[in-house]
Amino acid sequence: MKPFDLIKTTDPKHALLQKKEQVQYIAGGTNLVDLMKKNIQVPDTLLDVTEALGHRIDKQGKAVQIGAMARNTTVATDAMILRDFPLIAKAVLAGASPQIRNMASTAGNLLQRTRCPYFYDVTTACNKRKPGSGCSAYEGQNRMSAVVGYSTDCVAVHPSDLCVGLAALDAEVHVFGKDQKKSVIPFEEFHRLPGNTPHLDNNLPEHALITSIEIPENPFDKNCAYLKVRDRDSYSFALVSVAAALHLDGDRIIDARLASGGVAHKPWRWRDAEQFLRGKSATAATFGEAARLIVGDLKPLTHNGFKIDMLKGAVETALGQCLHV
Repeated sequence: MKPFDLIKTTDPKHALLQKKEQVQYIAGGTNLVDLMKKNIQVPDTLLDVTEALGHRIDKQGKAVQIGAMARNTTVATDAMILRDFPLIAKAVLAGASPQIRNMASTAGNLLQRTRCPYFYDVTTACNKRKPGSGCSAYEGQNRMSAVVGYSTDCVAVHPSDLCVGLAALDAEVHVFGKDQKKSVIPFEEFHRLPGNTPHLDNNLPEHALITSIEIPENPFDKNCAYLKVRDRDSYSFALVSVAAALHLDGDRIIDARLASGGVAHKPWRWRDAEQFLRGKSATAATFGEAARLIVGDLKPLTHNGFKIDMLKGAVETALGQCLHV
């Protein structure tokens, strides 16, 4: 690992003023340190912002705000999150290991980078790591890669579980910029599709910090599920994952939310399937039709065609689990 300086700050304004070339923010460090070990990111200076950003989880009107530095474990075990937004707790607990959840921050979770093996192998071409070099995964070993929203420049998938839950519940990302102006980015617009600029993971403005995540009040506190299909039961990234939530009146679906991880460069929302479910009866047949609608237009790569049937089954199972909570 390249030697680096470490600076700590307690003031977000000071942190933004310090943002220069080869200066990197560090919070939990659960992803950044890995990238530094692999010489993918080689900052001269790390700026520790753990004491500059909030960590509280507070009710704000009809929404909840989660501070940027709230640890994943804190989020997953918070009484208000468990009561009003249990889908978020379920998503967090599906991710990583207890040790990593104890360190990882909420904002850092949003900013983590792909786990595509070619991204981590500096001897291979990767447009995300080195723009213009090519995508080794496109015609390579792409078992873990995307089945929707990808381009020939990048087929990597976003690794977060928390982000899938946040996408399903229409969260917002609150940002503080160098001009000291606050702004809000709808969660669905925060992460980017690769296009021809896969090195850009998200739409966080340059010289800006995430200060909090806001989740609006919703009726999905009773019937929700998070299903993650992976190679092993713990500390493994998703082959496919599904965040599902239903608002029911008896067996009639008033509203539905469906989002997935492991399928795209960003957490993927299945809006057509959500629209299909509204007004239908919550039955296995209905769930099967919604799942078929989701997988109908997917285009797998050479080695990940199995994800189609896997995703279909995961959607059906997650929706079924929503009825048994």
